[in-house]
Amino acid sequence: MVTGITRFHYDAGMADSDPNPGAAYLLGHSDEELARLGRQAKLVDPMTRRFFESAGIGPGMRVLDVGSGAGHVSFILADLVGPQGQVVGVDRAPAALKTATARVEAAGLRHVSFLEGDPATMAFDAPFDAVAGRYVLMFQPDPVAMLRGVARHVRPRGIVVFHEPDWVGARSHPVVPLYERTWRWIWETIERNGVDGRMGIKLHATFVAAGLPAPMVALEALIGGGDDMERIRYLTEIVGTLLESIERAGIVTADEIGLDTLPDRIAAEAKACGAVMASRSEIGAWCRGSA
Repeated sequence: MVTGITRFHYDAGMADSDPNPGAAYLLGHSDEELARLGRQAKLVDPMTRRFFESAGIGPGMRVLDVGSGAGHVSFILADLVGPQGQVVGVDRAPAALKTATARVEAAGLRHVSFLEGDPATMAFDAPFDAVAGRYVLMFQPDPVAMLRGVARHVRPRGIVVFHEPDWVGARSHPVVPLYERTWRWIWETIERNGVDGRMGIKLHATFVAAGLPAPMVALEALIGGGDDMERIRYLTEIVGTLLESIERAGIVTADEIGLDTLPDRIAAEAKACGAVMASRSEIGAWCRGSA
């Protein structure tokens, strides 16, 4: 039995989920955006999985997926806990939940289910062995309160694990000016819209402020050269989704961005100087709650 479910209407959404009902979300849940999230998941899922495995999530566990979105993280958790475990995903975006439910039904994952609501205020009939989330806390006006709210759902000594980005980590060597400008366009836009682009590096302090033990922390990043078009398009597709917001913020115009040729121009600059380009930092933090 689940109680305390609150339903919200969203004009748009962002990242893997819609965790904050008060924000005007930048990326939305259009079919195109959900497809982009699928391509993003292909690149970042292996990192998320390593964070979850390091945290100790394993067979037979019952796990709460906070801000489950289109279900990409729930699929990782479902594989880790196996058919004897259980994954409950919670999100506020009906469109994302519809996609997630269709995906798990198509995959025959009977041990995964989804609920619409606020995971920080909902009540469940039994505690979870672990609470997990990806790209959730960065959207919260009060990430400490959010973390404290969801951590109460874990049993004594249960696992709390989150994966968040730090956009400042993006860099290139030798410097690829267009690549680094592109990252700054995104970071400046999300920051101006109330999103904490440095949440990853703040996870340690956030756990402690929420009353949790100091977490273990790990950092990974995508990295590649000018021939790595998959990773370059991972960046430029975000620009495409955010284009109107970037222009509205007065950061740069669509003509200056030149979205249609942006991936090829970044690749050409990188190839010309033999550069390697690292994406934003992907940071995981985890701990076991109090006894």
